[in-house]
Amino acid sequence: MNYSIICYIIGWILNFEALFMTLPCLTALIYQEHSGWSFFLTAMFCLLLGIPLVQKKPKNKIFYTKEGFVTVALSWIILSIMGSLPFLLGGAISNPIDALFETVSGFTTTGASILSEVESLPRCMLMWRSFTHWIGGMGVLVFLLCLLPLTGGGGYHMNLMKAESPGPSVTKLVPQVQSTAKILYSIYLFLTVLEIIFLLLGGIPIFDALTTAFGTAGTGGFGIKNDSITSYSPYIQYVVTVFMILFGVNFSAYFLIFIRKFGQLFHLEEVRWYFIIILASTGIIAFNIRDLYPTLEETVRHSAFQVASIITTTGFGTTDFDLWPELSRTILVILMFIGACAGSTGGGMKISRFIILLKTVKKELHTYLHPRSVRKIQMDGKVIEHGVVRSTNVYLITYVMIFVFSILLVSLNNHDLITNFTAVAATLNNIGPGLNLVGPTQNFSIFSGGAKLILIFDMLAGRLELFPLLLLFVRETWRKF
Repeated sequence: MNYSIICYIIGWILNFEALFMTLPCLTALIYQEHSGWSFFLTAMFCLLLGIPLVQKKPKNKIFYTKEGFVTVALSWIILSIMGSLPFLLGGAISNPIDALFETVSGFTTTGASILSEVESLPRCMLMWRSFTHWIGGMGVLVFLLCLLPLTGGGGYHMNLMKAESPGPSVTKLVPQVQSTAKILYSIYLFLTVLEIIFLLLGGIPIFDALTTAFGTAGTGGFGIKNDSITSYSPYIQYVVTVFMILFGVNFSAYFLIFIRKFGQLFHLEEVRWYFIIILASTGIIAFNIRDLYPTLEETVRHSAFQVASIITTTGFGTTDFDLWPELSRTILVILMFIGACAGSTGGGMKISRFIILLKTVKKELHTYLHPRSVRKIQMDGKVIEHGVVRSTNVYLITYVMIFVFSILLVSLNNHDLITNFTAVAATLNNIGPGLNLVGPTQNFSIFSGGAKLILIFDMLAGRLELFPLLLLFVRETWRKF
């Protein structure tokens, strides 16, 4: 294990977190809130720890997959711990586990909250909650790759990106990994600014536009109102619906549009199935809930919004979907597991994995019928490497094991099965709301400290695609080479 390079990168993560806290500090100054000092103090603490770590540049630049996974996992844990301090210092949240839960939920873009009433929070706290979504949406290590000239070859650049980027496989848009990171963040920033403009055209205040756009871009779902997006106009709800869907698309599709390779764009199976699932789910749910709303427009609007919110794992709400018929609720639970596209800011298992799994089953059935035939699994017109298929199968097995074990531990709180099941599903898939006691009008404060720690683990594991976090618990990981 190359500890020097890991400490060096973690030092830069701390320095960047101090920089990120400039936004809530400015918010506190604008609105003359005394809570802003908690962000300033935390930023100084981050710099106190971060600056010494980056002063000593590592001599050994060897950076394998193991170092990449461990660095990413530790960075997210430290980022969350430091990010929770303003809540504690400012008095917004008094319990350390609750503060960590809220912060991890923000950075992992989960949106699950322990707060029952958010409108009374200072605006600087609300800004920080929403901004953590934006930071975590594309990934803080990807942000670091954009700005830092990390020398020593592109090998370990890619190991960092693989560990943090969602999906069964990660590819470079251009030969240089740093250039790929810059392209991704440019697309991310452009879509965010575009949404802010459309929201402002709807007549909402700049503060509301910023926080809503941050939550949408990161597909996080922290709202600044107790009713989430319900009290906003239908225009705002339509804008958020569209942008939730856009941020759930694989960002490589936007790159293909930018370089005008429309032929390759139309061959992206995952993106095609993503829109098919959204349209089909919206249609079925709209038909199923047609008697609950006075007009067809309102029915379709709520249906489309909640489908977009759940499949992209954003977690915003315009209505209490926990009151919907069982068919609609079941579809939403299924969408929780499917998730958005790989290479997007959305969570879940990713549509690409389900496509690979279904094609693997089809190949296996074909082998039974034709034992001597050789059949390759293809996606987007290209043969999928065996390693990707194997990692997808291993991911599914690991996912199920973590899911079952988490439900078992959370059930010690003695809540009903639907609450426990959807609470784990909502955190492991980085969605936010579940059903029953953790429904869209409820929160996660009902769980004990131990259960919250399990759900915190699930949120981190879900955002980091399981294995970077699990490697921290393997003894062999920490051996020096």
